[in-house]
Amino acid sequence: MTAIEDEVQRRRTFAIISHPDAGKTTLTEKLLLFGGAIQLAGAVKARGEVRRARSDWMKVEQERGISVASSVMSYEYAGRAFNLLDTPGHEDFSEDTYRTLTAVDSAVMVIDAAKGIEEQTRKLFEVCRLRDVPIITFINKLDREGQDPFDLLDEIEQTLALDVTPASWPIGMGRDFLGCYDLFNDRLALMAKGAKGSLPTPGERCEGLDDPKLDKMLPADAVAKLRGDVEMVRGLCPAFDAEAYRAGTMTPVFFGSAVNNFGVRELLEGVAHLAPSPRPQPTTTRDIQPTEDKVTGFVFKIQANMDPKHRDRIAFVRLCSGPFRRGMKLFHVRTGKQMNMHNPVMFLARERELAEEAFAGDIMGVPNHGQLRIGDTLSEGENLRVTGIPSFAPEMLQKVRPKDPLRAKHLGRALQQIAEEGAARVFKPIMGADWIVGVVGPLQFEVLADRIRTEFDVPVLFESTALYTARWVTAEDPLVLKKFLDGNQASLAEDHDGDPVFLARNAWHLDRAAEDFPLIVFHKTKEQAV
Repeated sequence: MTAIEDEVQRRRTFAIISHPDAGKTTLTEKLLLFGGAIQLAGAVKARGEVRRARSDWMKVEQERGISVASSVMSYEYAGRAFNLLDTPGHEDFSEDTYRTLTAVDSAVMVIDAAKGIEEQTRKLFEVCRLRDVPIITFINKLDREGQDPFDLLDEIEQTLALDVTPASWPIGMGRDFLGCYDLFNDRLALMAKGAKGSLPTPGERCEGLDDPKLDKMLPADAVAKLRGDVEMVRGLCPAFDAEAYRAGTMTPVFFGSAVNNFGVRELLEGVAHLAPSPRPQPTTTRDIQPTEDKVTGFVFKIQANMDPKHRDRIAFVRLCSGPFRRGMKLFHVRTGKQMNMHNPVMFLARERELAEEAFAGDIMGVPNHGQLRIGDTLSEGENLRVTGIPSFAPEMLQKVRPKDPLRAKHLGRALQQIAEEGAARVFKPIMGADWIVGVVGPLQFEVLADRIRTEFDVPVLFESTALYTARWVTAEDPLVLKKFLDGNQASLAEDHDGDPVFLARNAWHLDRAAEDFPLIVFHKTKEQAV
């Protein structure tokens, strides 16, 4: 095996997806704790400055206790190199999550044992299914009363059309939760009472469920129920099939309690041993193989002002192939220019360090001043364009204006930057002075107003509009497009790239325009890699 193949095989790049409040941020922190990336258990619940979870660093996230931006954490565990992408849990920020899922090779789906599969979990799962992303399931909060484990497995199977195979099985629940039996490795792991801050032991090795050790370590009723449950599970559920899991049709299910650090080690080992190493990436011309010796990568996220002191902009680049070395020059395909990679960084949420080298699967941060945009491809010279990173037509549109009219130019610059980040759609109408901002959900307007005020010193007002939706417009014949644009000036705008957008007042307005101009295509999504 070559050095490149060895490094690629070691890597696991995965995202955590869940409905809000299922315990995703807590689980993220505990995975970092087990991986040795942080030393402090319970930082999510701690007081003062420590209270900020590693992955929730934006001011609005700390105030509201929700994740609204994706963050990246790289760490090592058991000879593997992990790149963990924490995604926004709140549904209003699902587009950021979608783009993040284009940059991972697998996902961990977190489910609250009491609530089961919730709406946002289902939506995120569908995104994973579109890309055949393999999913490991973690059923969380076993230390509280929840649904019967059999019912939870049945719900996953029926709702998501996935084969399920338990990797571990819970012993009790709520106050009676004693621990789990690791079905893949035949280990009994018991939860120490009052041990929230400490790491549990790996568990006691057993010779199967008939091992007399179990009778000594568990109450008679608990061991009898465990043996009966597992016998039933093995009769009802298929055995684990690595190929089915990697094809996205089967999910191994782990049980635990992230807040108690319980079940996290088993989950982490599951990702290490079961999850795929970096996969090939599609482009308009060919698939990029991760073991190629030439560097390629694509931008899936732009984040501004991660460091408030420096007003920086970081492009998050997923490496698709090649051994990257700091200082090398890469070809920026969209502009046709060379870029010097002097100061690329690796992340632990907002903290970062210089990346001297990186391989396929790694996520690098490239400081930039507006050159890089979401969907851009970087290569060592080959004219490749990575595909599958769309923008979505917004579902809510509002006008935005500065409270101080003299700050209008500053607002324009702020909106341009926010649009390039992909945090919102920003449209400048052909007629009229107001900017139009489009988002997926209403909370985004609050977050945007807060960001524009704090990061750009421009207090703004968002106001409702009579607009229904926006559609990007194209036509094969430039003359047809020009005729449409000339005849619909009052309903047209440009996005931050200068591409034409039709702003419809209602469904009838959109349908009528499509009928009157059958050669015009009205796009709900805009492929970024163009």
